[in-house]
Amino acid sequence: QVQLVESGGGLVQAGGSLRLSCAASGRTFSSYAMGWFRQAPGKEREFVAAIGRSGILTFYADSVKGRFTISKENAKNTVYLQMNSLKPEDTAIYYCAVTQAPGNLMKVSSWDYWGQGTQVTVSS
Repeated sequence: QVQLVESGGGLVQAGGSLRLSCAASGRTFSSYAMGWFRQAPGKEREFVAAIGRSGILTFYADSVKGRFTISKENAKNTVYLQMNSLKPEDTAIYYCAVTQAPGNLMKVSSWDYWGQGTQVTVSS
């Protein structure tokens, strides 16, 4: 059974920073791509960032490019999302996801397993 547990969410003022973590268990995730999505109230879940199996290739949504950084520690089966210069529009529940056979990384359907989510709230 694959389990993903996110942590690190919270309340922060605009311009501040947070680091999200996602610990994976049940499989060896060195062969998996890992990613982050977010979902704001009343909106669809949207792609934020992804990192390839080796941890070298990274992909970002235009809305977070230059502000967010995704990284991965295969030895710990953990993926991180460093979020800087946060804006109120970044407020959402952030979900971690993994996939063994990535297709279009921006599509929810391309991902195999999901965490329960962690709330990020950015006040203005």
